Amino acid sequence: MSQIVIRPGETDFDVQHRIQGALDLPLTERGRSQINEIVNQLRGHDLDVIYTSPSEPARSTAEAVGEILDVPVQPIPGLCNAHLGLWQGMLVDEIRRKQPRVFKQWEDEPEAICPPEGESCEDVYQRVHRGLRKPMRRDESFAIVASEPVATVIVSVLKGKQPEFCGPHTGGCSRQLVEFVDADAERSDDLLTSSNPFLWWRGVAQQ
Repeated sequence: MSQIVIRPGETDFDVQHRIQGALDLPLTERGRSQINEIVNQLRGHDLDVIYTSPSEPARSTAEAVGEILDVPVQPIPGLCNAHLGLWQGMLVDEIRRKQPRVFKQWEDEPEAICPPEGESCEDVYQRVHRGLRKPMRRDESFAIVASEPVATVIVSVLKGKQPEFCGPHTGGCSRQLVEFVDADAERSDDLLTSSNPFLWWRGVAQQ
């Protein structure tokens, strides 16, 4: 059973090194061409469904890939990209210059950062955790399309790992378009049955 995380194609904000967050942006010409690269990596993997974030870059990528491979696409609202508040649309260098201490913490300890008027990392993880409960309990091969930093959160849930978040990014903490996840079924199952994944992980860490 395949579990695959796909990061969407490039947007203008990736090129400009701006923070995208939950803003809906179309794919660039290069982003659209990256769909062929994604499709080529997925050939030979019999997917039952492609789940997607409803965010524009992810949805556009998922629909294009699904059409080429003849795989149904299903949006999951809980996988929408992180809302980064007033940072959205800003250049990464702007934050580095104007808020050097915050930027340093964002680099070193991203899970501790909550952008002004944005979502905390814990809030993002909680909703991703809820959104993945049903798909992960089904006996099917699937791909999930989501932008960063949510894509990295999804990978940590699938692996049953400690919550992971990205530091400064422009919509792509990792530019690995297709990631084949080596899931830990037992641990991820325990994680999914937990009402609070952060408390669950604290318990695991103390064992």
